[in-house]
Amino acid sequence: MVAFLKKLNNTDHRTDLNDVDRLIVRRGQPFTISLYLRSGTYQPGVSSLNFIAETGPQPSEQYGTRASFGLSANIDTSRWSAAVSSPPGDMVALSICSAPDAPIGRYTLTLGESGQIEFILLFNPWCPGDTVYMDNEQSLEEYVLSQDGIIFRGSAKHPIPTPWNFGQFESGILDICLRILDMNPKCLKNPGKDCSGRRNPIYVSRVLSAMVNCNDDKGVLFGKWSDDYEGGVSPMFWRGSVEILRNWDTQACQPVRYGQCWVFAAVACTISRALGLPCRVVTNYLSAHDTNSNLVIERYVNENGEPIQSREMIWNYHCWVECWMARPDFKSDFNGWQASDPTPQERSDGVYCCGPIPVRAIKEGELMFKYDAPFVFAEVNADIITFMKKKDGSISEVNNTTVVGQKISTKSVNSDAREDITHLYKYPEGSDEEREAFKKANHQNKLLHRQQNQGLHLTIKVTSGMRKGCDFDVFAVVTNNTESEKKCRLVFGSCAVSYSGILGENCGFKDLLNVELSPGAERRVPLRLNYSKYGDKITGDNLIRLAALLFDYTTNETTLAVRNIVLENPEIKVRILGEPKVNRKLAAEITVQNSLPYPLENCCFSIEGANLTGGCVISELGSPVGPGEDAKVKMYFTPTHSGLRKLVVDFNSTKLCHVKGYRNVIIGK
Repeated sequence: MVAFLKKLNNTDHRTDLNDVDRLIVRRGQPFTISLYLRSGTYQPGVSSLNFIAETGPQPSEQYGTRASFGLSANIDTSRWSAAVSSPPGDMVALSICSAPDAPIGRYTLTLGESGQIEFILLFNPWCPGDTVYMDNEQSLEEYVLSQDGIIFRGSAKHPIPTPWNFGQFESGILDICLRILDMNPKCLKNPGKDCSGRRNPIYVSRVLSAMVNCNDDKGVLFGKWSDDYEGGVSPMFWRGSVEILRNWDTQACQPVRYGQCWVFAAVACTISRALGLPCRVVTNYLSAHDTNSNLVIERYVNENGEPIQSREMIWNYHCWVECWMARPDFKSDFNGWQASDPTPQERSDGVYCCGPIPVRAIKEGELMFKYDAPFVFAEVNADIITFMKKKDGSISEVNNTTVVGQKISTKSVNSDAREDITHLYKYPEGSDEEREAFKKANHQNKLLHRQQNQGLHLTIKVTSGMRKGCDFDVFAVVTNNTESEKKCRLVFGSCAVSYSGILGENCGFKDLLNVELSPGAERRVPLRLNYSKYGDKITGDNLIRLAALLFDYTTNETTLAVRNIVLENPEIKVRILGEPKVNRKLAAEITVQNSLPYPLENCCFSIEGANLTGGCVISELGSPVGPGEDAKVKMYFTPTHSGLRKLVVDFNSTKLCHVKGYRNVIIGK
C-alpha cells in the first residue's frame, strides 16, 4: 500500500491552494511517499526497488517523457532519483525527485510490483536547476502565487488601475490549463513530440500565446474590437480569468466571446502562473501596430486634422505578458523577462502568436533573436510620420511630436502601485543609446534630422474632473516663440475612439480661420465637450481623441497635436464591516453614485474574490437609481483562507456600463 502524503507534499511544493486531495508537485524538488510492505522489512543494500515515471500518451525515453531509475543512497536533484528516508521496517518512506528539466503535465509513477501513483508536475521557479528559477521570494509571491492583481488601462496621461482576479488556484483551473496544452494543434498532430516540448518554458509560453486566442485553433478567447457583442459579452464585462476558463472548458473548447488585449493577457497570466511560470501583465501606452516590419508608422490626416483610418495604428494602450525564464539559446544577458503577446495581431510562423522575446533584446535592438523581435520593437519604439492629404490630392508631411511606447507599466510587487518599466524596454527617447539601437535594428527609414517647427508650439491641455456624465472644456494652447507676429488657422476637433485606435463619431469641433499671435504670446482656445453630444458616442473605453491642427500662413507649415483623454467613472466604495476571520461570515457595504443626468435602470453589482466568494456573486437592484443618488448593497462572504485577499467589484447598468472597484481584505486566522 502506498500513502501519498498529499497535504504534506503539496504544502511543501506550494501547491496546496490548488487542493490537497491529489499530489501536485514541482520539478527538481523531492516529494515523499510512504510504502507499506506486505511482508518482510526493507533492508538497506539488500532490498531493491525500480521506478518508471511516464507522461503523455506515448511515453518515450527518446523524447524524455519516460524515465527509469532505481534507489540510490541519496537524492540527486539534477535527474530523476529516489532514496529511502526512513529507518528499516515494514514502512518505507521514499523521497522521490523529478529532473529539473522534466516535461510538465500529468504523470504515472510505477513502483516495482507495489503499484502506481499519479501526480501532476509543474515548473519550479524555486529550484535553481529549473530554467524558470527566480531568486527573489517576494517576486515569487507576486508572480506565481498571487491570485489577484492590477492591470493598467486608461491613457498615458491618466493610467487607470483595473483589478483582476487571476484565480489560478481556484477549483478545476489547473486541469483546464493542462487541457489547453492538450488541445493545441501541435499536440493533436504529434502528442509525443509536444509532451516532450513541455520541458521547455520557451515552447510552453509560445503554445499559450497561440492558444489563448482562437484564430488558428480551439483557443480560449474570440477577439472583437467593435461595439457589437451579440452572441457573447463585452470584454468590459470580465472581472477575472476563472469564469472565462470554465466557460471554455464546459462548452467543449468553443471560444469564449469576447476578449480584447487586457483580457487575452490576463488569461495568459493565469495559465502561466498555474503551470508554475512566473508571469506578469504589462501595459504599453501609445503602442504601435506595425504591419510591414519597417519600424515606421505612417499616418494620414485630412485638412481638418481628422485621421484617415489605416491598418497601421497607434493603440491608446496595449497589454501583453512577460514570463521569467532563462534563454539558453542566447547569451546569459538575455535571461529574465520575456515578452509574449496572446492578442492576435500578426502571424508568426503562420500562426497568430507572438514571442517569447527577451525584453533586453528589444532594448538593445537585437532583432535577429527569436521570436518576433521586430514587431515588439516597433510596438515600443517605432517612428511616426504623419502626412496630410489635401483635397487636390497632394500630400505633405506634418510635424508631429507623438512618441510611441510611453509609461510601460505593471503592478508593483506587494503593492497595487504602478511600476514604470519603460527603461527595461528602451533607452531614453533621442539618446545616443536609443539611436544606436535603431542602427543595430537596421532601420533604413529613420529620419535622423527631422526638422521641428520651433517657432510655433502647439499642445492640448485638459482639466481635472473629466467625469462621464459631465460637461467640460479642453484647450488647444498655441505659443508664438518667434520674434514676429503670426497669423494662423486652428482646427480643433474631437471624436470617440476605442483603445485600439478605431475612430468613432465627432464629439465636438471648432475651426478658427484667423488666430493672431504677437511675439511671445500664448493663446488658449477652449473646446466644450457636452455630455449630450459625446454620451452616446463613446465606447466602454470612455476615450475621446482630441486633435489640434495649426496652419502657419507665413511659412505654410502645419503642426499637429493629438491627445487621448479618458473619462472617469464614478468610484465604487467598498467598506468592510467588522474584523475578517477565517470561516466567519464577513460583511461588505458597497456603494456607487450615479454621475449621469438621468436614472440608471437594470443595475447590478458583481463581486468576485479568490477564496472569498467561491465564484462570482451578483446582487441586482430592484429600483432605478436617480441622478446623484447612491446605489448601495450589503454582501456577505465566508473567507476560507487567511492572508491578503482582493474583492473585485463590478457595477453594471444599461447606461453606465461597467465600473470596477476593489478592496484588499486582510483575513486573520
